[in-house]
Amino acid sequence: MTTDDLMPVIAAHRRAFGDLLDGLPDADWDAPTLCSGWRVREVVAHMTMPFRLSAPQFVGELVRSRGSFARMADRVARRDAQVSSDTLLGRWRSNENNPWKPPGGGQRGALTHDVVHGLDVTIPLGLEHPVSEPALRVVLDNATSPTSLKHFGVDLTGIRLEADDLDWAYGKGEPLRGNARHLLMVLADRRLPTDLLSGTAGARYTAG
Repeated sequence: MTTDDLMPVIAAHRRAFGDLLDGLPDADWDAPTLCSGWRVREVVAHMTMPFRLSAPQFVGELVRSRGSFARMADRVARRDAQVSSDTLLGRWRSNENNPWKPPGGGQRGALTHDVVHGLDVTIPLGLEHPVSEPALRVVLDNATSPTSLKHFGVDLTGIRLEADDLDWAYGKGEPLRGNARHLLMVLADRRLPTDLLSGTAGARYTAG
């Protein structure tokens, strides 16, 4: 899949994820996610943040957080999540075709951002995430790039990730098996429910 192909893939994924959000009961918007301390509403607010903040606004928020992107992201997500679920959904829907790309990440980075945070929401809720196989393969390829591995800093020493639903594997060593989307979250340094991974190394990457 070439870079030129990715905007239609990104838009299609956003539409499908929007449909999933549209079907959530009100209580699920306050359910916990794989992002520690964030409910579904904070994750969705964060996912739309780059669509809503102009460059000067982004810099201003970063300055208010003393240059820490992590502090800024947390503060802005908590602040912007204090609206109705309909408003949060509307912000997502209105940006299905938004061409935003993370600095240095390109469209692959944008798709990765959408898919990973979408899985932050769907995995704890026990829902099937609507990511297509082509999109998932792009994100897996991006997540195993040197830049992404350095960013997340997950320790995969002596571990071979092996998908049991796709012909995909990464690394060398002791097998860690699971669905490809769950192995993606290992690459993103998330802690998963224990039943989603198999292999003796699974305890290193689960919530216990």
